[in-house]
Amino acid sequence: MTARTQLLDREVGKALSALSAAAKKGLGDPVLAELVMIRASQLNHCAFCLDMHLALARKNGEGEERLGLLAAWEEAADLYDGRERAALALTEAMTVLTEGFVPDEVYEEAAVHFDDGELAHLIGLITVINSWNRLMVSRRVPPGGYTP
Repeated sequence: MTARTQLLDREVGKALSALSAAAKKGLGDPVLAELVMIRASQLNHCAFCLDMHLALARKNGEGEERLGLLAAWEEAADLYDGRERAALALTEAMTVLTEGFVPDEVYEEAAVHFDDGELAHLIGLITVINSWNRLMVSRRVPPGGYTP
């Protein structure tokens, strides 16, 4: 399969970019934002977004060990603090939705680590990266070409 020529409508891209920027700013932790976006992109098999957000995580100072073990963060829990684990669990619950909803215990754990505003921004960030993933995967946009 080859990449589709037009990625998306310009206005859609601008709107998603604005939502991404607002969610990241409101969350206030660029490394955590990148971990969330990487984990969702892993689950959604989005090579373009993985390539981009791995580069951004490295630019923001994230180390190779944590990036390499992110797919198995639950087993490597000592590498991630409670706030990060809560965000990653919420990311997985919102991305996969196997139960048809986010389990109460996952949401409640996130609410312990994030105030109302931060939690709203985290949920917005997870929502927008899932949208970007679906756009890039459906268009078969290959990795590469992104420079932070």
